[in-house]
Amino acid sequence: MYIRRIPGPPSVTLPDGRSMTRADLPPPGTCRWVASRKAAVVRAVEAGLITAEEAVATWGLSDEELAAWREAVAQHGVAALRATALQRYRA
Repeated sequence: MYIRRIPGPPSVTLPDGRSMTRADLPPPGTCRWVASRKAAVVRAVEAGLITAEEAVATWGLSDEELAAWREAVAQHGVAALRATALQRYRA
């Protein structure tokens, strides 16, 4: 049996004390992005579980899209990632 070694930490502890692993991330190739999936990717990048480059490559995101998600969460929280509330948080 061969276990593939993945670079990076196997899990990280988030600022609120919860633990996050790669199993908590959306599946590769996700097409339907709801706020909770976007937030999971942003939390993983911010906590160092995955790199921004790895996130872009895994889910086919653009650098600008990931940067916009990160900025929205930093300024307004996870609620800013909802598509229905997008115009409310745009500057």
